[in-house]
Amino acid sequence: MSPWVPNFKPLDREAWKAFPANVMYSFMVGTTIAIGLYFSLPWWAYPLVFVPVGVFYFCSSMYWGAYLLNPWAKPGDCTKWINFKDPADAARFKGKRIDIETMYEMYFDEKLDFKDADLMAVFAQRNEFVTYTFGITTHVWYLLTQWVPETLTHSKRQDESQVVDHYDRGNIVDVRDEAEDDFYGAFLGDRMIYTSGVCITGDETLEQMQDNKMNLVCNLVKMKKGDRHLDIGCGWGTLVNHAAKNFQSQSTGVTLAKNQVAYATNVSKKQGTEKNIRLLRMDYRDIPNEKFDKVTCLEMAEHVGVKNFQKFLCQVRELMEEDGIFYLQIAGLRRPFQYEDLVWGLFMAKYIFPGADASMPLGWVIGQLELAGFEIQHVDTIGVHYSLTIKRWFENWVKNKAKVVAKHGERWYRIFHLFLAWSTFISGTGGATCFMITSVKNRNAFDRRQMIANRLKGDANKSTVDLNKKLK
Repeated sequence: MSPWVPNFKPLDREAWKAFPANVMYSFMVGTTIAIGLYFSLPWWAYPLVFVPVGVFYFCSSMYWGAYLLNPWAKPGDCTKWINFKDPADAARFKGKRIDIETMYEMYFDEKLDFKDADLMAVFAQRNEFVTYTFGITTHVWYLLTQWVPETLTHSKRQDESQVVDHYDRGNIVDVRDEAEDDFYGAFLGDRMIYTSGVCITGDETLEQMQDNKMNLVCNLVKMKKGDRHLDIGCGWGTLVNHAAKNFQSQSTGVTLAKNQVAYATNVSKKQGTEKNIRLLRMDYRDIPNEKFDKVTCLEMAEHVGVKNFQKFLCQVRELMEEDGIFYLQIAGLRRPFQYEDLVWGLFMAKYIFPGADASMPLGWVIGQLELAGFEIQHVDTIGVHYSLTIKRWFENWVKNKAKVVAKHGERWYRIFHLFLAWSTFISGTGGATCFMITSVKNRNAFDRRQMIANRLKGDANKSTVDLNKKLK
C-alpha cells in the first residue's frame, strides 16, 4: 500500500464513476448533432463544433463530478500542516482544506512552508488536508490556452523549444575531468538517467537500479557485438555508452539538447567508447535514413505527441532491419483515472514535462504499435520501480539543496522538491506508471524462436524476493 513511506493513507476517488466515459461521449456526440441540425450546418462543420462541445463536457464533468463524489466530506484543517507567511492567508484557510494547486503555487512563490521539513512525510498525509478540484479559471484556462494548442501543433520549432528549455537548464561544468550537470546531476546521480530504474533485490542503490535497467534493455533487444543500435532521445548518453562498452555495439544517440551531447561526449572519452558511439543533436524527424539492428526509445515518445505518434512509429519501423528489435519504454496513465491523477498530470504538463501528451493507457500504445506493423513480444509495467527510483532522486535533491538554490534559485528547488515527493506516491499507487514494450516487425519470415525468453524456462523464478518486506 505504501510506496516506501509509512503511515500513507491512500484515497480512491474514481472520476470515471461519476461520469462514465460512454455517457460523456454520448452527450458530446448528441449535442454536436443537435447543434448541427438546428443550424443546418454542412458535414465538414461538425468536427469544428465537436471540439468546443467536447472540451465543455469534459471540463464540466470533471468540475461537478468532484462534488458529486464528495471525496472530501471529511473536515480537514490545512493549517495543521502548513505555515502561511501572510496572517490573512492563515485566517482564510483556518479549519479548511486547501486545493492542491493553490498549495503548490503558494509554495513555489514562498507564501507558505510546511511544518514538517520532510515533504515526503507531508505528502503521505496530503489526503487529510487537500482537495483535488478541477478549477475553471486555472485548469480549464491552461487546457484551452496552452495544452490544447501545443497538442495540436507539435512542430519541430515547438518541440525543440520545449526540450532545450527543459533539458538545457543545467550548466555543464568540469569536475575532476568529468562533465557534471549542476541541475539534473543534483538528483539523477552518477548515471544521469532520467527514466525509471529496475529493482531486483530491494537492496540496490540508485546507480545499481539504473544498471539493472540498462542491462535488462540490452538483453530484451538481444544486443550483441557489432549491432547497429539507435537510441532515440538518448538523454545524457548513458545507454549508448553502456551498450558500446559492455555489449560492443555501434550505438547512435539522438537528442535535441546540447548539454546532453556535451555530457555524453565527455563520458565516452573517459570510458573509451568514442569510436563506438555517435551522437546526433537533431529532431527525431531528421534522423538519417539508415538501417539499425536494434532501436531503443526510453521515455522520449511521450514528447512526440498523440498527433505524431503513428508517424513516429512508422518512421522507427523503416529505420529497422527486417529482423530488428524495437524497445519502447513509455510513461503512461491508468484508463480509470482518478481526480488526483488528472490534477497531477496538468501540473506535470505545466512545470515538468511540457508537450508530453502521448502519455496514454497501455491499450492505446499497443494499438498504435500494432497499427504501425509491429508484433508485441514482451510487456511489463514498472510503476512501482519508478516510485522507488523517484524516491532516490528526491533524497539526492534534498541533500543537494544548497547547491541547487545557489545556482538556480529557491523557486526551481521548490518546484522539483514537490514534483519528486508527489510523483513518488503517484507512481507507487498507480496514478501513473511506465511500460516496457519489446516488439518486432510483424513479418512471417521473422524467426520468432530468438524471442523465447529465459523466464519461460523456469530458472528465473527460483530466487523470489519478498520486496514488501525489504522496501517498507
